[in-house]
Amino acid sequence: MLKKLSLIALTLALTTSCVSKKVYTDLESKYANLKKENRSLADENSDLTDMKNSLTNDLTTLSKQYDNALEELNKLKSDYAATKSNLDNLKASYDALEKNSSASIAENSKKNRELLAQLEAKEQALAAENARLEKMKKELESRSQRVAELEHVIASKDAAMTKLKNAISKALTNFEGKGLTVEQRNGKVYVSMENKLLFQSGSWAVGSQGKQAVKQLGEVLADNPEIAILIEGHTDDVPYKGNDLLSGNWDLSAKRATAIVNILRENPSIRPENLTAAGRGEFAPIASNDSSQGKAQNRRIEVILTPKLDEISKLLNDI
Repeated sequence: MLKKLSLIALTLALTTSCVSKKVYTDLESKYANLKKENRSLADENSDLTDMKNSLTNDLTTLSKQYDNALEELNKLKSDYAATKSNLDNLKASYDALEKNSSASIAENSKKNRELLAQLEAKEQALAAENARLEKMKKELESRSQRVAELEHVIASKDAAMTKLKNAISKALTNFEGKGLTVEQRNGKVYVSMENKLLFQSGSWAVGSQGKQAVKQLGEVLADNPEIAILIEGHTDDVPYKGNDLLSGNWDLSAKRATAIVNILRENPSIRPENLTAAGRGEFAPIASNDSSQGKAQNRRIEVILTPKLDEISKLLNDI
């Protein structure tokens, strides 16, 4: 059904001089929404990374507070021991002076009461500090456990993405050296396909070899239903000089991204809600446009695969 609709749309496009305002407006609206969604995903990923760093900083601060509290406890213990030693000495002096002077006895009795009051106050302070230290220790252990769980989940996600990257590389071995690369960066997998593998100049119709590569990629993605799939179209900085069906490089890159999405959607095991198409025109180059080789590298489709972050978000909320 999608092929028939695409064929009808192409026929209408070739028989008319320009796209109707309504269709163009709809495309612009869809593109804006996709761009907004892409930015939201990028912001969400950045916020999660910031939150993890903030938690790590909080853990470090709490550890320092724990060490300081432990030091204060040791000081209180030392003061307590010194005070008790003074009390014992005064008691000994009191016993000696009791035989000689009632005045001295009265004075020592007063000092004893003062020291006993000080000792009781220090015991209370020591008990309070012990309780505060125990509470901080439990909180530190709880947060350490949650941070460990978060690190475990992140490590599992990275391992799953590494496995996915290896599976894609194996599936697309036949296209090595034909403008296709597979990389893993920042917890994501990037599949880059130069236009020479996919499109003719100025066209968004995918060639037979390109279709085969995209379908083989789709077979791997079908086995990973929890992966978000962003298709980005890119061009070099040479202005588009085709017919009036396109407004420029940005429009061309969006149509090429959509063409790749349509091929992936032919695989019924790929969830449509996981797919996003976006055009970035010439504004995200990976090489200099001053050479033909650099321009060729910039004319590409990038398939960006991102793991779902629901589990990580839940852990962060629990913390």
